[in-house]
Amino acid sequence: MTTILLARHGQASFGQENYDQLSELGGTQARLLGQHYATTQRRIDAIFTGSLVRQQDSARCFWEAYQPSVAGGAESSIINIEAPDSYVLPVFDEFNHKDVFIKSDPAFISRAAVAAELAKADAPNTRLAELFDRAMQRWHAGDNDTDYVESWPQFNVRAQQALEQVRSQITKLSHLERDSTVLVFTSGGVIAAITSQLLQQGSQVAYQLNKSLVNTGVTAITLKDQSARLLSVNEYSHLFADGKRFVTWR
Repeated sequence: MTTILLARHGQASFGQENYDQLSELGGTQARLLGQHYATTQRRIDAIFTGSLVRQQDSARCFWEAYQPSVAGGAESSIINIEAPDSYVLPVFDEFNHKDVFIKSDPAFISRAAVAAELAKADAPNTRLAELFDRAMQRWHAGDNDTDYVESWPQFNVRAQQALEQVRSQITKLSHLERDSTVLVFTSGGVIAAITSQLLQQGSQVAYQLNKSLVNTGVTAITLKDQSARLLSVNEYSHLFADGKRFVTWR
């Protein structure tokens, strides 16, 4: 039986020109997960990521904290100690959030238009989150699928293919034992789509799940033969460390 741990990337740069980069806190969150798994002796046999910078950098930060504690140990069978991001699967990339946002209001193709809208608000970050929430509702609703570079139904299919692709990759890794654990750094939309499918739920459940997923929160799935079973969703106890709270949702 194989366990797949789907980890959302660390906090990225919401509201910035380049969203696809970890914030300082995002790097800390990924390291805390690495420390937690090292401390609890959680064995990780392979690490996969999507191709996005925030996903791959989360894997690197995780490895910085995890690898020193396990490398060379008698129980360690970690692969590719020098480059845990060697297994890059673009199918785990997030949906195109810029396209989803712009299609909710064509005026938002201009950063100046977005800035002008936010300038009207007493709390610009809250207003930006509201606008993005409205855009997501439109994307998930299914009434305007032809507008998007990748509609929700298309993205959902890709997310299910991602799970199958990592299953296929696992079978090619000859060093993995029958009972192995792999860690995948991906994004909230992918995790929500896979989780809602396993729960036999639709797009609105996926949307609500996506909003609840914490940065570096981990959703666990077991694979046995051709079946997949959900073990846990959005586990993030590692983000409470040294009396501090490192929980974020963006």
